[in-house]
Amino acid sequence: MDINFVRIDDRLIHGQVATVWVKESKCNRIFVCSDEVSKDTLRKTLLLKVAPPGVKAYVLPIDKALEVYKNPKYDSFKALILCPKPEDVLRLVQGGMKIKSVNLGGMCFKTGRTQISSAVSLGQEDIDALKKMNELGIELELRKIATDSKVDVMSKIKDL
Repeated sequence: MDINFVRIDDRLIHGQVATVWVKESKCNRIFVCSDEVSKDTLRKTLLLKVAPPGVKAYVLPIDKALEVYKNPKYDSFKALILCPKPEDVLRLVQGGMKIKSVNLGGMCFKTGRTQISSAVSLGQEDIDALKKMNELGIELELRKIATDSKVDVMSKIKDL
């Protein structure tokens, strides 16, 4: 399986992902990787229905996503990986998924989080996971939409 694009966005599959990021990434599969989301039957059902035509979507717990990634049967997949939080991406990387770059697209503001852009707010667990990914050499870029210029995430969180 080729990982064409990895995005952290707590909205997961939505208009911008379905219409723009799918085309930008040239993917033929969308994988929502989250233990939480995979257990939520309603949310899972809705996500599977909003995938754009011609692109198959899956909602998988992290361990299952890693099994699929490692299975040669799926070598023809060009995947867009969506996770609701940085910790999920870190678990994928620690489990053996080869990820070179991660896009932060949307994480809503909640009490106790620090807002680093108009669309991204981070808690301490998020920041810790991002710093670990940075230490592993993974590019961390902030872009809400594909036409935005890339902003280095580490420049936004270095003092947090």
